[in-house]
Amino acid sequence: MSIISAGMRAQIGLETAPYSLRIEAGDLLRFAEMIEAGAPWYLDEERGRDSVHGGLIAAPTYLIVMRQLETRAMAKLDLRIPYTNGVDGGSDWEHFEPVRPGDTITATARLADYQERPTSFGATLFQIFEMTYRNQAERMVVRQRDTRIWFP
Repeated sequence: MSIISAGMRAQIGLETAPYSLRIEAGDLLRFAEMIEAGAPWYLDEERGRDSVHGGLIAAPTYLIVMRQLETRAMAKLDLRIPYTNGVDGGSDWEHFEPVRPGDTITATARLADYQERPTSFGATLFQIFEMTYRNQAERMVVRQRDTRIWFP
């Protein structure tokens, strides 16, 4: 018997309302320092100007800072999960354009799929979301595929 109910299958494709964040140079610099990003275009505005990027840009996983906004937006979807134990199963990031200071990034998250797999915990649920991030010009800057793992 599957742990993925008909009601859960009906949730696939649900999408959050858009949520936005204005990108500030100081936040980009602090994030890059925190993760020890090594490239000058992540760490130094002046050296970034002399780079191929022509200025400071966000480190590749910077948009994870939108997770709290995403969580609030997803709560409104009222997704029902049969388990209370969960962990982050990782993310895949696809970058199209740099995220720069002054950008306003607007994102949406869509429930892409549920998968069930046997693990040492028993039947385990994999919940897959796809997030799209667009800048103020409506150009997609990043697509993220995020997996959450739920177990008994």
